[in-house]
Parts: sequence; C-alpha cells; structure tokens
Amino acid sequence: MSQTHFGFETVDEREKARRVRGVFDSVASKYDLMNDLMSGGLHRLWKAYTVTVAHLKEGDRALDIAGGTGDLALAFAQKVGKTGQVVHTDINEAMLRVGRDRLLDAGVVLPTVVCDAEKLPFPNQHFDLVSVAFGLRNMTHKDQALAEMCRVLKPGGKLLVLEFSKVAPPLEKAYDWYSFKVLPQLGRLVAGDASSYRYLAESIRMHPGQAELKAMMLKAGFGHVDFHNMTGGVVALHVGIKC
Repeated sequence: MSQTHFGFETVDEREKARRVRGVFDSVASKYDLMNDLMSGGLHRLWKAYTVTVAHLKEGDRALDIAGGTGDLALAFAQKVGKTGQVVHTDINEAMLRVGRDRLLDAGVVLPTVVCDAEKLPFPNQHFDLVSVAFGLRNMTHKDQALAEMCRVLKPGGKLLVLEFSKVAPPLEKAYDWYSFKVLPQLGRLVAGDASSYRYLAESIRMHPGQAELKAMMLKAGFGHVDFHNMTGGVVALHVGIKC
C-alpha cells in the first residue's frame, strides 16, 4: 500500500482522504469565521488580489477547485457576467453545501459539483481559468491534480494556486508559536475542534515551498509559472500559464 502524510503522521493514501474529509466536515460551519480570526481578516485581501490577477472578463469560463464556502466563485461570477460560467467544486460535500447556500443567499446560482481534483469530470481545454485556494496542500497526489488542472484549461489559460507557503526566516519562530500554540486553542474555543486546526498547521509545513511548487507546475505542463509572496511568505499565489 502506498503511504503519504496526514499532517506530521504517515498514513495509507486511502486513509488520508477519509481523515481530510473528517477535518472539513468538522469545521465547515465555522470555516469563514475561523478564517477571519486566524488571519486577522487578511485572507480577504489575499483572495481579492487573486481575483485581480485572474483578470476574468465577460463570457469567460472559470473552474474553482476546493471552492469551499464560495469566496472566489462569487467574485468570479461577478466578473464573467451572464454570458460566462463559473463552476464551483469541492471534494467535501459539507463545505460545498455551506458555499452553495452562501451563493444562493447572495442571489447567485452556479453549477456546484462534488468532485476530486485528481479526476476532474470536465472536457479537455474547456476553461479560461482554474483556481484552487487553500486546497492543494490537502490533496494526496498533487502532481496528478496539477496535471488535471492543466488538461481542462484552454491554451493560454491560467491556473491560480493560492496557498500557505514558506515564511521568511525572520518570521519562522513567531509563526510556529502562533500555529502550534494559538491556532489549536482558537479552534477549540470557536469551532470546538483543536485537533483539526492542529492538522491544518501541520499540513502547511508539509506542503511544498514556493520554488518546489513552481517546479511541480512546470512539470505538470505549464509553460510559464511565477509566484507572488504575500505577508512575508505566509501565503503565495502561484500563476501558471498553459501554452
């Protein structure tokens, strides 16, 4: 049996998928509130910058992978207008339900699909943009997922990967203290779940850094890849262009 990591643990690949699902089942109802508390509201700025870099126009097609509670899907829908399309997807049904309800409350109806990013149920060269925000690090076969994202993009299409990354060295000690001491306690107090937020902190440390993820995207078939660090490298936005 092939093994992978679940945070700092080594687990069977099939076990990881089940346990990641359990994490997001647990935190779905408090996900947006916890994002605001954990980041001091900065996640809204990170996502706003991502929307700007997406540079969507009227009539474009966009696929939001691991779209969760729908922040990016909602912003993209406003950009592509009535002639465009945004598909809102997640592998976790609980997160997707929260996102779908939030979109409906905003008066926006989008195609909403439970699907695995490693096996996307969409045709080749279909989308102008693919995005994945804070979801890639939870995927078991990141290389396979990136190749699938490349496959469904049109030539010249753009992939945006917004993800926690490697912080600048001067911030490491303070960031580790916050991640492993404060974050789980915040999860316990607000979401009633310390262990899921401990996993989230561990998963960030196990995720490829900026240069490594860039190399993975190039290997997956993207002709040009660049990244933009935000908040001292706490988060990075990787931009891949399909040739």
